[in-house]
Amino acid sequence: MIAVGPLRLDVPVDPDASTARLWAQRELADPIYHQGPSLLTRFLRWVGEQLDALSRVSISSHAGLLAIIAVLVALVVVVLVVSGPVRRRRREAAAVAQGVLVDDTRTAEQLRADARAAAAHEVWEVAVADWFRAVVRGLEERTVLDERPGRTADEAARSAAHRLPDLAAALDEGARLFDDVVYGHRRADRADEAAMRALDAAVQAAHPVWPSPVAA
Repeated sequence: MIAVGPLRLDVPVDPDASTARLWAQRELADPIYHQGPSLLTRFLRWVGEQLDALSRVSISSHAGLLAIIAVLVALVVVVLVVSGPVRRRRREAAAVAQGVLVDDTRTAEQLRADARAAAAHEVWEVAVADWFRAVVRGLEERTVLDERPGRTADEAARSAAHRLPDLAAALDEGARLFDDVVYGHRRADRADEAAMRALDAAVQAAHPVWPSPVAA
C-alpha cells in the first residue's frame, strides 16, 4: 500500500500469472496501438503527392525527368524491401503448425475463469482464445482427447468430431475462429465470444461416442 499525502493507494505489485497475462493482453488490445497509417502507407502517400506535383510541371527539363525517375526508383526499392519479408513471414507462419495449448498448463476451469474475466473487461480476443483452449483442455481431462500440447486447433476439432459427431461443424467453426483471432490477428467481438462460450457449454454437455469393443 502506498501513501501519497492524505491518499492511500492500493497497488497490486505481485499479480498472479493469469492476471498479468490479462493485463498485458488487454493493454495490447487497446486500439491506440492499431491507429494511424503504416510507414509504407505514409511513404506511398508522399510518393503520390510528389508525382502529382511533378505532373503539373513540364518534364521537358532534364531536372524534372531525373526527379520522376528518382521517385519511381525509391518506390520500387521500398516495395521490395517491405513486401519481401512480409510475404516470407506469412509463408513461414502458414507452414508452421500452431498449437492450441503450447506451454499452457491451466486447467479447463482456470481457462474458463480467465475467459470470463477477459469478457468482463471486453477483451474479446483473449476471451475467444481461452474459451477454445478450455474446450480442448476439457476434452483432454475427460480423456476424449489424448494430451498433446502441439495439437493445432484444426487437429483438435477433427479428433474431437470422431467422439462428438453432432458437434463436428461447431468444433470446426470454433477452430477456424481461434486461428483467425490468435494467428490471423483478426479482431474479435462480443458475438465471437458468445459463440465460443456456447461451444464450450455444448461440448461439456455432450456425451462422447466410444467405439464398440471388438468381439473375441
